Amino acid sequence: MVHTDTIPLSTRGFADIIDITEKVAAIASTSGVSNGIVTVFCQGSTGTITTIEFESGVVKDLQEAIEKIAPSNIPYEHNKRWGDGNGFSHVRAALMKPSLSVPLINGAMALGTWQRIVFIDFDNRGRNRSIIVQAMGE
Repeated sequence: MVHTDTIPLSTRGFADIIDITEKVAAIASTSGVSNGIVTVFCQGSTGTITTIEFESGVVKDLQEAIEKIAPSNIPYEHNKRWGDGNGFSHVRAALMKPSLSVPLINGAMALGTWQRIVFIDFDNRGRNRSIIVQAMGE
C-alpha cells in the first residue's frame, strides 16, 4: 500500500527550522500502513528534511554550523547567472539533501527519544512550501 499526502508550510528563509514531526506522524497514522517506511520530501531546491533534537541550543548550533559550511556572504556562480542572491541556499540544500525516510513499525515512526523531523528553509526570503509525505508498506 502507498499513501501520499502533503504538508503546506510558510517559512521565513535564512535557515528557518520548523518541526514537522507531529504533522508527519498524523499522516502516517491515517495512512493505513502499519509496517513500512515514511518518506518526507521537500519540493523545491533550497530546503531540506532532516532529524535533530529540536531545542533552542541545537537549533542555533546547527544554523551557525550551516553558515560556516556554506556562508551566505561570499560570491556564488549561481548569483552571477540569476542575480537572485540565493546561491548559498542551493549549496546548503545540495549538501543536506531533500528527503528523509523513517521506518514505520506497528503504526509508529521509529524515531529516537529526542529525534524530531524538521524542515529547514535555506532560501534568502520566506516561501510557501509543500512537503510530500509518503507512507509505503503493509
